Order: sequence, then C-alpha cells, then structure tokens
Amino acid sequence: MSSVTAIVLAAGQGTRMKSAVPKQYLAVGGRPVLLHSLQLMEESSAVQHVVLVVGSRDVDPVQEMLAPYALTKLHQVVPGGKERSHSVYHGLKALPEDCAWVVVHDGVRPFFTLTLLERVIRAAKTCGAAIPGVPVKDTIKVCDEQGLVVTTPPRQSLWAVQTPQAFRRDWLVEAYEKAMEDGITATDDAGLVERLGRPVQVVQGEYTNIKITTPEDLALAELIWERRQQDARGHRF
Repeated sequence: MSSVTAIVLAAGQGTRMKSAVPKQYLAVGGRPVLLHSLQLMEESSAVQHVVLVVGSRDVDPVQEMLAPYALTKLHQVVPGGKERSHSVYHGLKALPEDCAWVVVHDGVRPFFTLTLLERVIRAAKTCGAAIPGVPVKDTIKVCDEQGLVVTTPPRQSLWAVQTPQAFRRDWLVEAYEKAMEDGITATDDAGLVERLGRPVQVVQGEYTNIKITTPEDLALAELIWERRQQDARGHRF
C-alpha cells in the first residue's frame, strides 16, 4: 500500500529572528513552534509517516524534547544540510519504502489547517504536484541592483506560495537529484519540479498560514493562537 510521508523542515538557524534560540524552538501558545506542525501531522488521516529534519547538532536534543508527546507517526529524525535544498534532500533519503507521495512543510508555519493539508494532497494525487498559495494583496515591483523599477507584473497573476506542498515521490526525488547534480539550490520545492517540465497545481492557501521568520512574525503568531483559542472556546457554548 502506498503512503504519504511528510518531511518537516526545522534545520534553519533563524538569523533574522535575532534570538539565541532557533525560531522553530521558540514558544507560541506555550509550545515550541515546531511541535504545532508535528501534532497537526499526527492528527491528519491523510499522512502516515513524518520525517523530521533538524540541525546537525539538534538530533538528540529534539528527540528528547519530543519524547513526552507520543508522536506515533515520527519515522525518523535526520540532520539537515547547509541550505534548505540539502535538508529536503536528506529528508528524501529517509523516506519509508512504501511512500509514494511526499509532503514538504516548513516547521515554522504552525498554523496550517488539516483542511488545507488534505486539499493539497488531493490536488497532488490528481495533478502530480500541488502547492498552496494566496493572491498577493500588494503591488509587486521587479527592481534592478540599484533599486530602480524594471517592471510591474500584473497583480492578478501573482500568488504568494506557502507550505505544505505535496508531490509524487518519484517526481520530487528526480527534481532534487537533478538540482544536486546541477549545483542548484532553491527555497521552493515546486520550483525544482517545474524545472523538469512537470505540472504544478496551485490551490487556495490560508492567510493565517504565516511563516515565522522575524520578531514581528512571532508577535503575530501569538495573536493568531489567542484568536483560535477564543474561537474554540466559543464553539463549546
């Protein structure tokens, strides 16, 4: 039986956060940012296994940190690489044999919903690759090295891409092997799949599915968490 495995990336050092503690281990809602994503993957019926990629020095400490939470889907914790692309590649090497579909998710996006995750996986199983995105709200300018505007792309065609992203395993492995061979790194997995001429479907993402990168993001994350707790309490009455 083919299965879906999520590669959760948590190997970044988070220099823009200006914190001695990497951003994925900072607390939101009283829990490490990373744990939110892992627990959502644990809850999802669409995901069977999780491969967690962390910093090379963090494998043992992270396993100890996660031990109390009974994450039954956690297949393996592996060390990442210098760049995000290298970390994904290491995660691909650790996939279980029966895995046919791969979800790649940034561990610093703690607020994706199960509905979004399942929507992305369904679209991938139809198209072969799917990513969530939201229409951009601001006008985007393409500038040269001097900061002069080169062009203004039409806003209606622009989407801000998020994770989780889902792919056929063979497509994603081929894309990364080709990228490693060509010496190419990328911040977006779909971009490497696109290099092979494969179709990638964009599905509606969620504006609350923020990536925590800066102190301002962390403050916004706390507000999103508090609002969700208020909404959950309201539904109980």
